[in-house]
Amino acid sequence: MPADTLAARWADVRARVDAACRAAGREPAEVTVLPVSKTFGPDAVREAAALGLTRFGENKVQELREKTAALADLPLQWVLIGHLQTNKARDAARLASEVQSLDRLELADALHRRLEPEGRGLDVLVQVKTSPEESKHGLPPDALPGFLDRLRDYPTLRVRGLMTMAVQSQDADAVRACFRELRDLRDAAVARGHTLPCLSMGMSGDFPLAIAEGATEVRIGTAIFGQR
Repeated sequence: MPADTLAARWADVRARVDAACRAAGREPAEVTVLPVSKTFGPDAVREAAALGLTRFGENKVQELREKTAALADLPLQWVLIGHLQTNKARDAARLASEVQSLDRLELADALHRRLEPEGRGLDVLVQVKTSPEESKHGLPPDALPGFLDRLRDYPTLRVRGLMTMAVQSQDADAVRACFRELRDLRDAAVARGHTLPCLSMGMSGDFPLAIAEGATEVRIGTAIFGQR
């Protein structure tokens, strides 16, 4: 198999994820890979789908809208992982099977109001800000307990877990600390009665560290689809 093809890159990523799991004393089946197709066109997604991939991460609602139209013949699931503006909740509720960037009650309310009249539900992850960088979005860690309790008022939102983006740093300890904080927050919430099986954390550059700290899903774009 040629080295620089999507098929080869996907095989390499899955092998590296499996190796990171084994190094952390975990079973590879415990960690799923979410291919992040943002900025790549429908042809790249169609090529990935031909390899058996059916679930893709997108950052922007506008791009998601274009791809769902172009790929309507394929049974794909779309996951919104980017910051979601409240005024885009209608399209998000209509097109996405999951939103991983829920970080405020205003957005929860907007999604619920779109879903409830249609009798539909939506999987969501709560995005928590574990990095000090101002560019990162997410709920402050100390606000998570109350936020999770309030989300019980929105039966259309199926809260499956937590998501974070680690600090962009060459310091592995600083990166791991972000992932460890999310895991600890999840464990504390579970102790309070919440069911949160998913920890979405880790990307192309840091996923082995995330797996070592308990990630159940890693979001990989560049390593699968190539350089943007």
